[in-house]
Amino acid sequence: MSDRTLRITAVVLAVLGVGIAGYLTYIHYAGIEPVCNIAHGCHKVQTSQYADLAGVPVAVLGLLGYVGILAALVVDGEFGRLAAAFFALVGFGFSAYLTYRELFTIDAICQWCIASAILMTALAIVCVWRLVSSADIRDTIAA
Repeated sequence: MSDRTLRITAVVLAVLGVGIAGYLTYIHYAGIEPVCNIAHGCHKVQTSQYADLAGVPVAVLGLLGYVGILAALVVDGEFGRLAAAFFALVGFGFSAYLTYRELFTIDAICQWCIASAILMTALAIVCVWRLVSSADIRDTIAA
């Protein structure tokens, strides 16, 4: 798969992530309940002690993460690929932690959080695939 195709795929995934994280950020600051017609646990998750990290809403952290990935995807070359892969892997790890908390601590599922975790997982796969398949990295490893 070409770098261009992987980059476009990652941009689409990140834009979808910005939409979800932006919605959850809006919900948080508007003080309203999210639309939650599949899992019915969104309110419980969004108001749990795990919804904030050091006073910053997790939705805002997610929004910043997706915007950071988008910014890295705009940068050409090895640095842009490396930064996108780094941000996506950090986001994947944080999403895995939050999913663990939903399942085993909060005992509720938020459909928006699961959707974001799926997007971040896909982003990590695409961004790492893009990084390791680039000619720059192969040349650096071969040298």
